[in-house]
Amino acid sequence: MIDTKAIFKIKTESDFKKMALEVFKFQFENNKVYRSFCDLINRHPSDVNTIKDIPFLPIQFFKTHQILSSKERIEKTFTSSGTTGSLTSSHHVTNLDIYEHSFVTGFKHFYGNFEDYTILALLPSYLEREGSSLIYMVEDLIEKSKSKESGFYLNNISELKSNLIRLDFEEKKVLLIGVSFALLDLIEAQKFNLENTIIMETGGMKGRRKELVRSELHMILKEGFGVKNIHSEYGMTELLSQAYSKESGVFKCPNWMKVLTRDTEDALTIQENGQTGGINIIDLANINSCSFIATQDLGKVYHDGAFEVVGRFDNSDIRGCNLMVL
Repeated sequence: MIDTKAIFKIKTESDFKKMALEVFKFQFENNKVYRSFCDLINRHPSDVNTIKDIPFLPIQFFKTHQILSSKERIEKTFTSSGTTGSLTSSHHVTNLDIYEHSFVTGFKHFYGNFEDYTILALLPSYLEREGSSLIYMVEDLIEKSKSKESGFYLNNISELKSNLIRLDFEEKKVLLIGVSFALLDLIEAQKFNLENTIIMETGGMKGRRKELVRSELHMILKEGFGVKNIHSEYGMTELLSQAYSKESGVFKCPNWMKVLTRDTEDALTIQENGQTGGINIIDLANINSCSFIATQDLGKVYHDGAFEVVGRFDNSDIRGCNLMVL
């Protein structure tokens, strides 16, 4: 059995490699779907000595199979958004404490104590459906926030506008996290000049607006909110961890998460850093599901481990958190 507490104590590259190999062996032995996939491509623990040898499960399996490495009771099932009639992903979580520890520790790593923030959430497309892991995370952070003014906004946009202006004027630390189309709607209704507020977009127009290149979206948002940088969150239904960008769409991972890229012509080949390819994610917090996922996003990983999302594979369905094509 894996010590889940050790996952969040990873400090070095060596620590990560050791834990990743342990998690791979654990999931190979305990996850029937992942084991079948490894058998299909003829990749087994005896063949895996480095992180690049680990097989990455195509993310589409979350739409058609129950991906579990645990026999414990399922506490919560998160589902992806999707167009009418399309298959959605289901992520079955047997231990919500691990998810909560992951997003709380990850947020603190990049932004300090969330208790110090007033957290305002503008996530209408997520609030309007059941099973969003993003709503679960933000709701928990809002509940743990010490500010009584933290909360969700759906149709009460005029209240959000006045609160944003007032809180910023009072020099409160404010985080406004919002889906892209809703943030654009907000600045079309009101121009701001914020000095103490972080604007964080979670990507996606959800069919409400035309998709924009991220650099163009950020330029419009910076002008509309009067801020120097736009922050971004990168997460998805199938993960229990998030990466964050504080500027220019360059994301960084917490210590228990890593992004690699795979060759677009040979899905089993992991590329060297600096090349554009399919994004593979190692999320060690996802111990009871699958920690090794081949996504449908395209990206580039820099030599310091930071990464950029540059688009999606053709014919990928539009869903999830950061789906803008660059």
